[in-house]
Amino acid sequence: MPVFELRQYTLRPGRRDELIELFDRELVETQEAVGARVLGQFRDLDDPDRFVWLRGFRDMETRHRALTDFYGGPVWAEHGPRANDTMADSDDVLLLRATATDPSLPGALPARPPVGAPAPDRFVSATIWSFPPGRQDGIALIRDGLLPALRRTGPAPLALLITEPAPNTFTRLPVRTGENVAVLLTPYPDEHAHRQHLAALEALPLVRDEILPGLEREQSAAAHLLRLAPTGRSLIA
Repeated sequence: MPVFELRQYTLRPGRRDELIELFDRELVETQEAVGARVLGQFRDLDDPDRFVWLRGFRDMETRHRALTDFYGGPVWAEHGPRANDTMADSDDVLLLRATATDPSLPGALPARPPVGAPAPDRFVSATIWSFPPGRQDGIALIRDGLLPALRRTGPAPLALLITEPAPNTFTRLPVRTGENVAVLLTPYPDEHAHRQHLAALEALPLVRDEILPGLEREQSAAAHLLRLAPTGRSLIA
């Protein structure tokens, strides 16, 4: 699945659990039936009114067809109004693709838990770096320097995703334009394991003295860390 959407929704106060219950019950298998793959659903630990999720597609043509079928179909007609009513903003969306060295996300994931499964006691980090349009040096530093170091010092990151440059052909759902980002997804047993991993990483002289300063020079904004708690049906956990 080389094409992905990382979607961050700002919800109306106090309605996140309502959306998650509806989403996990009605909007997972029904999206997958038309060609999307729902990979991760998360509570943002830093914002009680933030819902983050990730879905993937085989390619951009599959994305257009799947979104057309789903949002024009009976499931969204029935449940979309209630889902939309929980949302204050749903336009914070990054259109991404897998890197050439990245493993296939679906092949690395377990079977999906059933409806009603409790949320796992797990932690997922999603670090987002932003770089000037057209500049690839920062992405190369992550791919060739930071990623191998992360794999040596702790749990292997699940995915490194970068901006998909193709235009958004399903304009009913906007995506952020003019972006040049890298997103690194890593699951952990808990947040303590995440902190330990970062400490081990930053203790490496190459990372501390070359890779991290190099990323700071290349980036157009400070890296943003999403601290995420998977929902009961999230494949990424």
